[in-house]
Amino acid sequence: QLRFVESGGGLVQPGGSLRLSCEVSGFSLKNYAIGWFRHSPREEREPVSCLATSGKSIVYFDSVKGRFTMSRDNAKNMVNLQMNNLKPDDAGVYYCTPRPMFCACSPKHYDHWGQGIRVDVST
Repeated sequence: QLRFVESGGGLVQPGGSLRLSCEVSGFSLKNYAIGWFRHSPREEREPVSCLATSGKSIVYFDSVKGRFTMSRDNAKNMVNLQMNNLKPDDAGVYYCTPRPMFCACSPKHYDHWGQGIRVDVST
């Protein structure tokens, strides 16, 4: 039984920052890669980033490169997504989702989806 809960969303002005967290339980985080996706008016499940179990393989997609940073804390069973210099196009519902061992770009390769958390970027 896998459980994971996103937190840290909210409303910020353009150029502001948010830090999202994904707390997991029911499994050992060290055995799973964690991907972040977002649902926006432009795309149902847009890939944002993914961090593999080793912490050495990480992917940032073009729209967030240089602005978002993902990190893993296996001891706390938590992954974080630091989002800086937020833009209106970053708004949406963000989801963290686990996958055994390795990252994948397509959301079709992730089997577990929770409620997500809303991020709004507006003046």
